[in-house]
Amino acid sequence: MSDPDRTPATHDIGGLSRFRCTPVEHDESPPDAFGKRVDALRQLLAAKRLMTVDELRRGIESIPEDEYFALTYYERWLRSITALMLEKGVVTEEELRG
Repeated sequence: MSDPDRTPATHDIGGLSRFRCTPVEHDESPPDAFGKRVDALRQLLAAKRLMTVDELRRGIESIPEDEYFALTYYERWLRSITALMLEKGVVTEEELRG
C-alpha cells in the first residue's frame, strides 16, 4: 500500500517539513496511571466545554521543538492543557504553583 513516489505527510510539530512521517508503530499497551489521569482531565475539560481537541492539538503543535522531543506523549498533552487553561483564565500561575 506504500507508494514510493508519494510525498510523505508532515509531522505535527507545527508543520515543520523536516519532520516527515514514518510508519506508525502501534503500541497496544494501556496508558500508565499518569496517562490515564491526563486523559481523564482532558475528558472532563471537554465535557465542561472548557477545551476542544483542536485546542489541545494547537497547544501541542506550539511546543518548541527541543522541549517537544524531551516530553512524553501525555506530558505534551498536559503542557498543552495547562497553557490553554492559563490562556483562558481558568487557572492562574499562582494556583498552579500552590
